[in-house]
Amino acid sequence: MAKKGSKKVKKIRKVLKAKKEAKKLNIILPKDEVKIFLPEKQIPDAWYNILPDLPVPFEPYIHPGTKKPLTPDDLAPIFPMALIQQELSPKRWIDIPGEIIDIYRLWRPSPLYRAKKLEKVLKTPAKIYYKYEGVSPAGSHKPNTAIAQAYYNKKEGVKRLSTETGAGQWGSALSLAGALLGLEVEVYMVKVSYQQKPFRKSMMETWGAKVYASPTDRTEVGKKILAENSDSPGSLGIAISEAVEVAVKDPNTKYSLGSVLNHVLLHQTIVGLEAKKQMELAGDYPDVVIASCGGGSNLGGISFPFIYDKVTGKKPDLRTVAVEPTACPTLTRGLFDYDFGDTGQMTPLIKMFTLGHKFVPSGIHAGGLRYHGDSPLISLLHKQKIIEAVAYDQNPVFEAALLFTKNEGIIPAPESAHAIKAAIDEAIKAREEGKKKVILFNLSGHGHFDMVAYDDYLAGKLKDVPLTDETLKKGFESIPKI
Repeated sequence: MAKKGSKKVKKIRKVLKAKKEAKKLNIILPKDEVKIFLPEKQIPDAWYNILPDLPVPFEPYIHPGTKKPLTPDDLAPIFPMALIQQELSPKRWIDIPGEIIDIYRLWRPSPLYRAKKLEKVLKTPAKIYYKYEGVSPAGSHKPNTAIAQAYYNKKEGVKRLSTETGAGQWGSALSLAGALLGLEVEVYMVKVSYQQKPFRKSMMETWGAKVYASPTDRTEVGKKILAENSDSPGSLGIAISEAVEVAVKDPNTKYSLGSVLNHVLLHQTIVGLEAKKQMELAGDYPDVVIASCGGGSNLGGISFPFIYDKVTGKKPDLRTVAVEPTACPTLTRGLFDYDFGDTGQMTPLIKMFTLGHKFVPSGIHAGGLRYHGDSPLISLLHKQKIIEAVAYDQNPVFEAALLFTKNEGIIPAPESAHAIKAAIDEAIKAREEGKKKVILFNLSGHGHFDMVAYDDYLAGKLKDVPLTDETLKKGFESIPKI
């Protein structure tokens, strides 16, 4: 019989409390639930800001010209003041305006699933849960910050937003936000993804956005890149430069970023906050939280509310795993240093893991993970060994995606499939060790606009592109000396 103060008794009480709360809200919890929903009234009313809970001080952003710490006024030409204030806010909780919550209700709260069929096929003692963000109108987690950014810009009288996009998920999300909040949107889409994913372009244009294949001849940065290499496949670093240049030159335009910066990851924590409530209803707590990582918004969104429990000592054994492609291994092979966030050196210098701002990754199908740098928050937590990182080639990632699809039904985006691969590996390891484990990953978006990638994989045309030390060294050479 369990003792009164034992962990088992505490867990039972927690589950009973969660189920009692569910009963009050008319939530029906099946005996062995596969999907766990929250009602609209359970949408979090504040985002979680991890800055006050970091284990070491956050490194300041550096002005590219003066080489001194950046001030709010330095950022004013490209961001609205509300977002600048959120970027380095000392507050742990940032209230979500009611107008944003009203729009979130179109798809939030998103469901949490238990991958029971996948568990059975893997013959694992592990429980696998996934939070599914593909239910948003744009098909990914990106609208969580797109709506917020468009809202704050609109409040400050901004007429147009310029942005970059890789695979097109962020561009789609901001185009949606522009349509819902009445803002013009101009998108610079990495050329290789523009060519690989034509229906992403159609999706953005359907919502009223203007979309250009980057690099373009519309900006000075684009012209310079094309003069050096007319066949440039583009990169997120180049597309960011073009979008920032457009914003700087037009007082009615602000720049909007889909990942990397603190305010973007802040808005995405709504994912992890919902997941915590849903895991409580399921009577479980994750041993490991997993997400794909390009710029870091997906990983930060699902993991930061759980990492709070780790850094405050409530769950010291919690693991968080960032998953990236071997073609762009920022955390696993990059350098932790100050670097520009864009190729044209127009952004502030940020302390992050980087491959060098002039590094151009190969044209893998996971376009959203082809970024030379990473979120400074994710980078700091990785440097402090609070976040782990792994990297995979394309083919094993798509192999994992097909196994997931055949058992769970959802076709994942190539980016999200990286998290699936890592979750499967964790489940197999649990089987081999004979240990029970609770795995949570973020299925950040569906792959309905990525079927060319699946066609290539099924036809055996998908190639893994090895990244040589020589190529890495060349990228590192572009990192400035600060």
